[in-house]
Amino acid sequence: MTTIDLTGQVAFVTGSTRGIGRAVAERLHASGAKVAILGRQAEPASEVARALGAGAAGFACDVSNTASVEQAIAAVEQALGPVSILVNNAGVTRDNLLLRLTEEEWDVVLDANLKGAFRTTKAVLKGMMKRRAGRIINITSIVGLTGNKGQANYAASKAGLIGFTKSVAKEYASRNILANCVAPGFIDTEMTAALPAEVRQALLGQIALGRLGAPGNIADAVLFLASELASYITGQVLVVDGGMVV
Repeated sequence: MTTIDLTGQVAFVTGSTRGIGRAVAERLHASGAKVAILGRQAEPASEVARALGAGAAGFACDVSNTASVEQAIAAVEQALGPVSILVNNAGVTRDNLLLRLTEEEWDVVLDANLKGAFRTTKAVLKGMMKRRAGRIINITSIVGLTGNKGQANYAASKAGLIGFTKSVAKEYASRNILANCVAPGFIDTEMTAALPAEVRQALLGQIALGRLGAPGNIADAVLFLASELASYITGQVLVVDGGMVV
């Protein structure tokens, strides 16, 4: 079995106080990276960091606010060192059918899910360029590939994230900065746990493997893309969906 060693790396993981983001942070930390836990509130982020132990620290960061992002990056780099791995996981949903979808519901989702990644990426790029190394891993969704009823805003934000990632990959490959996406399918989180039993059963019928994914499945994909095993991969979308989109 190949062991991935991220000793000396500093990871900035947005939306990492629970669910997929927390699993990603735990996996990177277990592989030797120092990890910044980011959430809208500082205390939940600090609680997760304390659970991880030495080499982890919690910070408040609202990805929909440029000043908050810049302050968080500065605080992380002062506490842990220069960010070498950026994982854009933070996101929100405001589901509604298009005719009922308000401009506010559209703007909130695009601002957090897409522009949030723009803000964090821009904040770390100069340092990565100077060091001629960096990994940017954006958590998109299969919905960004397929679309989904009632999620025009969310699907647009996740599809936009794919285009954004490919553009970053092309612009900064010459500086050894690799940018990729992980596109989760339906993952067993608090959100899917709240679905009615019949809805969950219908979802399972669409998945070739016949089961929901676990947050750890996404964390494994992120760990791979953050490692030297993925040193010749950039601008790609790694779909982790149990065979739902084939």
